[in-house]
This record gives sequence, C-alpha cells and structure tokens, in this order.
Amino acid sequence: MRLNYPSNVKIVKVPCSGRVDVIHLLKAMEQGADGVFVAGCMEGDCHFQSGNLRAKKRVHHVQRILDRVGVGGERVAMYNLSAGMGARFVEIAREMTEKVRQLGPNPIKREQRREWETSAKEVAA
Repeated sequence: MRLNYPSNVKIVKVPCSGRVDVIHLLKAMEQGADGVFVAGCMEGDCHFQSGNLRAKKRVHHVQRILDRVGVGGERVAMYNLSAGMGARFVEIAREMTEKVRQLGPNPIKREQRREWETSAKEVAA
C-alpha cells in the first residue's frame, strides 16, 4: 500500500530525533519553512535510549522562542510514532500542512522579502 503525504512536506532523515537540535529548527524557519514537525520514536521506546525526550525538550524550547519573537510556536511540533505507523505519519503531515496553511506564510519569510524588495529598489535608484 502506497501512502501519499502532501507534496510540500520535505523529509530530512536523521538517525534519531535526538540529533535534531534547536539550531536546525530555527534555521529551517529562518530559511522560509512555514512549519516544521519532528517525528520521533514512541516515548520509552527510543533506540538511542532518550533521544526522543531530548528532541521533545528542544521542540518546546523552539516553540517558546518563536512565540517570544512573534512568529508563533504552533508552527513547530513534535510527534511520537513507530516505524510501522505510516498511515499516522501521513495523517500528521496532512494535519500539520492544514494548520500551517491556516496560520499563513512564515512572517520571517515575508520580512525577508520586504527587506529584499527595499534593497533592490535602493540599488535600482
């Protein structure tokens, strides 16, 4: 059975969700991602002992940062699933895509576009 998730979802594979660092999540947002979700092992079932718990803490930290800077912490989320839960992954990808669509484009991306347009006008003048 082939499962289809939204085409705008880009997957970055890592050996363990514990390898996802705060800087990776913030960099994705800075580079224009409208939302990011981390899919890790089920709690208590991490192959690397506690990687998924570290990832969960990091995701919560990034959510707080994004809330403080006005981007919105709800653009970043953590989900726990097993490798056999492909249908649930597709469901999460669709839910996250819809949530991000309702939130609108990443405000950082809009601000960068505004800065680029301003500097382009200054260069053209």
